[in-house]
Amino acid sequence: MRHTLSKIWKTKDLRNSVLFVLAMLAIFRLAAHIPIPGVDPLALKEFFASNQILGLLNLFSGGGMENFSIVMMGVAPYITSSIIFQLLAMIVPSLEEMQKEESGRQKINMWTRYAAVPLAALQAYSMIALLRNSSL
Repeated sequence: MRHTLSKIWKTKDLRNSVLFVLAMLAIFRLAAHIPIPGVDPLALKEFFASNQILGLLNLFSGGGMENFSIVMMGVAPYITSSIIFQLLAMIVPSLEEMQKEESGRQKINMWTRYAAVPLAALQAYSMIALLRNSSL
């Protein structure tokens, strides 16, 4: 194990990649503790404790939902968009053909990123509506 870690540390590209991932994880965890102003944190914690499904969603968001932080949605909109395009590729023959070629995969990845933006807005609006209806 130590030998493998020392090899990784000696290789500049791998070392930079590992350090980048660790830095991004640290930034994400710090941002998960920055709440959005105007939300009562105690009422929000009680709300999440009373609903198991929301607790599970909080787990998937990296703890960002419980604090109603700026990273609340995490990568969920992108993952949802990716799943939608994978399912569409099974149904739509032209998308299935595009997936077989490198340029087609790049185009589908671009569409996936573009579709993630409105999905993020929809999920954010839904979360705000849910919290507003719960008097938080």
